[in-house]
Amino acid sequence: MFRQFYADSPIGPKRDLKFSTQLEEEEEEEKKKKKMLQCIFLLSESGEVMLEKQMTGHRVDRSICDWFWDFLLSQGGDSSKILQVIAAPTHYLFQVFRDGIIFLACTQVEIPPLIPIEFLSRVGDILSDYLGGLNEDIIKDNFVIVYEILDEMTDNGFPMTTEPNILKEMIAPPNLMNKMMNVFSGNLGSNMSSKLPDATSSCVPWRSLNLRNVSNEVYVNLVEELDASINREGKLVKCEVYGEIQMSASLAGFPELNLSFKNPNLLHDVRFHPCVRFRPWESNQLLNFVPPDGSFKLVTYRVKGLKKVPIYIKPQFSSDSGNCRVTILAGIKNDPGKTVDSISVQFVLPAGVVSADLSSNHGTVDILADKTCKWSIGQIPKDKSPSLTGHLMLEPGLDKLRSYPNLQVKFKIMGVALSGLQIDKLDVKNTPANPYKGFRAQTQAGEFEIRS
Repeated sequence: MFRQFYADSPIGPKRDLKFSTQLEEEEEEEKKKKKMLQCIFLLSESGEVMLEKQMTGHRVDRSICDWFWDFLLSQGGDSSKILQVIAAPTHYLFQVFRDGIIFLACTQVEIPPLIPIEFLSRVGDILSDYLGGLNEDIIKDNFVIVYEILDEMTDNGFPMTTEPNILKEMIAPPNLMNKMMNVFSGNLGSNMSSKLPDATSSCVPWRSLNLRNVSNEVYVNLVEELDASINREGKLVKCEVYGEIQMSASLAGFPELNLSFKNPNLLHDVRFHPCVRFRPWESNQLLNFVPPDGSFKLVTYRVKGLKKVPIYIKPQFSSDSGNCRVTILAGIKNDPGKTVDSISVQFVLPAGVVSADLSSNHGTVDILADKTCKWSIGQIPKDKSPSLTGHLMLEPGLDKLRSYPNLQVKFKIMGVALSGLQIDKLDVKNTPANPYKGFRAQTQAGEFEIRS
């Protein structure tokens, strides 16, 4: 009887359904919160927490940074060489190392790892652009601005405003004039604007509206890093290029650019700036975009399976009777057509070496405090082949070395993209006058290793 009355009553079932719906909404909201980034920490190379930005109601304790630092030391202490995604006992950690600063983000559940990694990389790019570089002192001197930037770049843990031109309208970049005005006005920190940028409501939020004083020019710069690994027999084991197309545009209105290549089939693992329209690239391998104002990175790419390197480095190590003989030869192997500059070779002295007597017939040789030998060659002369020779003295009781060091090589070539990538043409539309166009290319050594 009572059950029948309750079922027929307009109060009982509706109230129960409403309560159930509320619980489901709260559970869904709770799940949604857990899928966000909960906190971002900025750590120095010594492990000091320079900045902490809590993003949700679930506060992350700083003890997670202590756990991360212990983990980092157990892996060798080099943040650039450990995994970017780490499973801690209570959180998932995502870390990006940039110019001596560790950007560390935390969440409690699994999320697509590229989202936080890309976001942290974007934070590093924007801070470097804002502050003119990144190091511990710069972060501490501009603590308030860094905190404000992080606050505007996220909304309750989700990435939101990541375009530099919008952020610069919302938060003025630090300069001497701003600091003096803040002191005189009594506003000792915040550079926040009271007006919302117009670009936030635009279909192209990466571009400022009503640009003035433009110089009507656009520059394209191909920057490539050559990664190579050469074994003891001198055979090329791995050779590939990681490159990016950097652009600088100063154009009026809403220009539309088309950039095409002579050999786009070389490109792999391509990643675009948000301004690039994907459909023209997918159908015609054409980069069609409305550019941001100023400097920006249009595309990053990889070119695999290269067969040649521009220089050769031939190391020879032989040890016996407590002594190790060292000979290293350097020269041009495949002439790129431009001068190979800023050549240097370095290696870490092996364990058991107590002193080194090394000299070269070209360039300078330095033994650094961390037992790294650096041979600065510069350019390869035409009249002789650079060589480094000398001896390494071993500690008493050690007859010969158990292993020989690997060599790290650096160089730079201006005016050449070693991947072979060639720009066909750059068309600029919707501008009052024909702009000036400039093109440049350069290649430098990335992880270029010679095994010995």
